[in-house]
Amino acid sequence: MRHCLIPLAALLLGSLGALHAAAPTRPNIVLMMADDQGWGETGYNGHPQVKTPVLDEMARTALRLDRFYAASPVCSPTRASVMTGRHANRSGAFAPNWSTRPEEITIAQILKSAGYRTGHFGKWHLGAVKKDSPLNPNRMGFDEYLSHDNFFEMNPPLSRNGAPPQIIRGESSEIVVDEALKFVRRVQGETKPFFVVVWFGSPHGPYSGLEKDLALYRNNVAKEEMQARFAEITAMDRAIGTFRAELRRLGVADNTLLWFNSDNGIPIADESDSFNGGWRGRKGEVYEGGLRVPAIIEWPAVIRASRMSNVPCVTSDILPTVLDVLGLKHPAPQRPIDGISLRTLLVDGTMKERPSPIGFWRYGSQGENKNGRWVAEDLARGTTPTTKQANILFSNFKHPVAKTSNFGGDAAWTENRFKLVTGESRRGAKRTELFDLVADPKETKDIAAENPDVVKRMQTALETWQRSVERSLSGADY
Repeated sequence: MRHCLIPLAALLLGSLGALHAAAPTRPNIVLMMADDQGWGETGYNGHPQVKTPVLDEMARTALRLDRFYAASPVCSPTRASVMTGRHANRSGAFAPNWSTRPEEITIAQILKSAGYRTGHFGKWHLGAVKKDSPLNPNRMGFDEYLSHDNFFEMNPPLSRNGAPPQIIRGESSEIVVDEALKFVRRVQGETKPFFVVVWFGSPHGPYSGLEKDLALYRNNVAKEEMQARFAEITAMDRAIGTFRAELRRLGVADNTLLWFNSDNGIPIADESDSFNGGWRGRKGEVYEGGLRVPAIIEWPAVIRASRMSNVPCVTSDILPTVLDVLGLKHPAPQRPIDGISLRTLLVDGTMKERPSPIGFWRYGSQGENKNGRWVAEDLARGTTPTTKQANILFSNFKHPVAKTSNFGGDAAWTENRFKLVTGESRRGAKRTELFDLVADPKETKDIAAENPDVVKRMQTALETWQRSVERSLSGADY
């Protein structure tokens, strides 16, 4: 893949070279993401047990996005959407343990070329983090990283800048935040803005927690498994508080845009075990319960008073929003970007509706492995074990022929009011459902039969978008 990486570097430097050098007034950018935290698993969204005082405070004082979506109901694809602003299917990151591709242009690469110091800490899950991987955080734009191929628990094995993993003793959220703060302190002496990505391993199962956090739930949560899950959320919340407090101590909090969200909907099957607002579905499904996640944006210099928005937003919006805020152009404007800029929502709250729909698509990847790998198997194999798997072998296969119909998988097309859901039932029968998310946000009533014109219009738009995604997947964008 080396021949693809050299033109990319030249493209980035050439496109950004004409931009003014990064000035101290440019905001620092921090992206934080939980792993498997459901929309309802915060105090501010009404969870009856979970204690999240830091997120609750942020929700009271910053911009709370109550209709924020992960671009996918599972983790790796959502992370690809954050990095690229594109739906993950465009690069073949279909599902967990499916990687993105080295030719993709990331937000880290763009900001690094614009003068930012860039660091990644925690879960990566977009390819192997080892040194010779073409998809490690360094190759994808990060100056420094302490990262894991996938999820991690207490005492995690982490790779520092591609070195063989080492066990770091302690609570995992505290560890990655501590490393991120060390990076921030070093950058303070360089008079450069920083771009920091902290992707927590919590609260992904299997669950574990510190005694002080477990003790909070022993008397009011029956299942030990859920006690530990909630303990992980509380520890992550506390680590976010530690990070914010240090930004204030360093005097950079006001000029730091901090964006927190989760990577997919709740994985808990029974809502009697946890609370998710009554949304239909769960992790892995394109209903609201699989896609809608907690999200808060804090930027004290700009967001001076608490606000709450129900404008539909998605993780693919992060890249175009940050570029717009910073006055940067994407170095490859011909590539389709699925996200939109939310700058007016952040800056003055004038965005009241989303100007374009959001597409979701769990790709039917059966048979893709017959086409050969984009990244050789030895480079695609991870090195940081999880509690469930010794070493991940990341998948990403060539897709020489773009589909133009019969796309397969489960998909959704979400507007401000209506949401179209398509897919196949367990028995193989095709289904098409329509929901009015304003009148029926819990998706209890399928109104497709009563609104054939809406279904037809949205189906046509969804299939047009899917054809565009298929063209990208075949390599046409590179």
